[in-house]
Amino acid sequence: MTAARDLLTFVSSAVRSPAVIGAVAPSGRALCDLLASVAPQDGSATVVELGPGTGVVSQALRRRLAPEARHVAVEIDAGMVTHLNRTRPWLEVVHGDAKDLQKLLADIGITSVDTVVSGLPWTLFSREAQRGIMEQVSRVLVPGGVFTTFAYRHVKNLPTQRRFRELLEQSFDEVRVTPTVWRNVPPALAYQCRNVGAAGS
Repeated sequence: MTAARDLLTFVSSAVRSPAVIGAVAPSGRALCDLLASVAPQDGSATVVELGPGTGVVSQALRRRLAPEARHVAVEIDAGMVTHLNRTRPWLEVVHGDAKDLQKLLADIGITSVDTVVSGLPWTLFSREAQRGIMEQVSRVLVPGGVFTTFAYRHVKNLPTQRRFRELLEQSFDEVRVTPTVWRNVPPALAYQCRNVGAAGS
């Protein structure tokens, strides 16, 4: 029932906001688990999702995180926010734009996070928007914290995606590209990024 409601909400939001919803369908279980795999399993970690959509990655993170962890999702689409509040009552949802991430988190008492998991449609954003959001991510990540996001394999070599990959290389000390998740529709891969030095100020 929840899966059907997720799909209906996703399609409705994609039709209403095609410039904000960049995926063709909610991510599959294997990709969700891959994205969640970088989050700490133990202790009171703070994990932030950007663009959680219908909450399928949120569900994977819930399976992984310890009960004392704090799990926050930042979502710009009002319809998705309503859906998440209704179907994932355990998730702390913040209605806002990722470009304001530092302030949105400060407003709920968070100054640093251990992991940022992104479902944002990076290739739909301008160069300036990509850079602005990435600067916000760098400011809130703790030293050694991990940022992860995904890309569909068929767009990996498009100019917009190559530009985003270059931004990741400029923003992080380490950028790991995972093997392709062929079971996803369409097939996708993840970027797992980490700074080994101090977090941004």
